[in-house]
Amino acid sequence: MSDEFSRKKHTLFMANRESAEIGGITDVEAFNEEEIVAVSDYGELLIKGSSLQVEALELESGVLKITGNIAAIVYSDRKTEKGLFGRLFS
Repeated sequence: MSDEFSRKKHTLFMANRESAEIGGITDVEAFNEEEIVAVSDYGELLIKGSSLQVEALELESGVLKITGNIAAIVYSDRKTEKGLFGRLFS
């Protein structure tokens, strides 16, 4: 099976730059009130802003829900084999 077909579907829904629901997330490497680093099969996402909070991280369904003042969402092709939680529990 090719890499393209084995990837989880990636979605991004944002409302008024105050909340976002991101699908296809496999891990969250780091987060604080100013940035969140999330990992998907399509690479890494850096979410920047202020008062950012991770409301929910559902790894089984791959959904990340965040709230706060979202200033930027930056995609990177960088892929990590294991994120923070993967390294802690392996």
